[in-house]
Amino acid sequence: MTDRTRFVLLMVTAPILAYTLVGGLLGRVVAREGTYQHLRVFEDVVSLVNSNYVEEVEAERVMQGALWGLAEGLDPQSVYLTAEEARAYAAADVPGEVGIGLTLTRQYYVQIVAARDGSPAAAAGLRPGDFLRTIADAPTRTMSAVRASALLRGAPGSTVRVSVIRGNAAEPMDMDIQRSADRSANVTSRIVAPGVGYLRIAEFDETTADAIGLAADELTTQGATKLVVDLRSTATGAFDAGLATAGRFTDTPTLIIRETSAGQQPIARRGDPPSITAPVALLTNPGTSGAAEVFAAALVDAERAETVGLRTAGRAAEQTLVDLPGGGGLLLSSSRYLTASGESIHRTGVEPAVPVQEPAIELGQPASDPDEDPVLDSAIEHLTATPAV
Repeated sequence: MTDRTRFVLLMVTAPILAYTLVGGLLGRVVAREGTYQHLRVFEDVVSLVNSNYVEEVEAERVMQGALWGLAEGLDPQSVYLTAEEARAYAAADVPGEVGIGLTLTRQYYVQIVAARDGSPAAAAGLRPGDFLRTIADAPTRTMSAVRASALLRGAPGSTVRVSVIRGNAAEPMDMDIQRSADRSANVTSRIVAPGVGYLRIAEFDETTADAIGLAADELTTQGATKLVVDLRSTATGAFDAGLATAGRFTDTPTLIIRETSAGQQPIARRGDPPSITAPVALLTNPGTSGAAEVFAAALVDAERAETVGLRTAGRAAEQTLVDLPGGGGLLLSSSRYLTASGESIHRTGVEPAVPVQEPAIELGQPASDPDEDPVLDSAIEHLTATPAV
């Protein structure tokens, strides 16, 4: 091996080895049988690239590519962050900046998990599964969701251009979307059929459990004996808030299980006895993510509710940012959630008891008539056939 190859290999592997030595995830991986062989293959590849690649090898670029590929082989929520991206992630929201209301992931390009109710993105008709091919003219092919979210943010009233692909469309559509902090209330409610109340949860935060309790009480006074809880495209909020809200519906001792590399921890229900006892149908789709999935999984596993619609996103994991030398970091899924009976939610999602397709809408076409909702109609029909408590 030449001195130049040794230098490039050192630059590429130094951050990985540094993390290994402090006993992190890669330390456990290296200890597994056969992993040393893969590291030798990696060394051979670096040597071959250095010896045969037609251009001068940029060690930093190779290092970043290797770390990016390492994280890409885990799950869409685990990612290598450059120093700039790591700072943006650690800073969270920048004062004076707002976004357009999107939750993002990665799937070849940056992909939309969901658009928040009442947000500019929702008003523009963006939906779960849409791809953002470019953001502010920057390609997203090798862009992290953290970087994409930062590019979408800016001064209130300013605009950002996104290039959107939906389904099998051959050409993306460019949209200029105005940044704004506008959004709807976390919880809204109404009567949708005789004896059937409708609760929409747009986000789970520390106010959601109480808001749901008050809204359910109001629907009961209006004659509701059964409830539809709409979780479609609900992708923002804290897991704890989702579990606290689930505790309003069920008295099961264990709501969910949190799993880390150290083992499994049952999460027990806390608080007063459940205040909502009516039969429940949950509306779900691929935008039902995170806290909303944990809420749905807890109720389904306790046989407290059934789901109507489509499978949820399968994004029930929490991430930890591990600092690397040079200021970059690895954002790793360090814990995931299972149902109380031990079924995985992360990557798997919650399967609907009553599958119903949502209306297909072409990108750029007007949204479907809000009075025409086959998923809600199916849930009402399903509940109508369910005996009241």
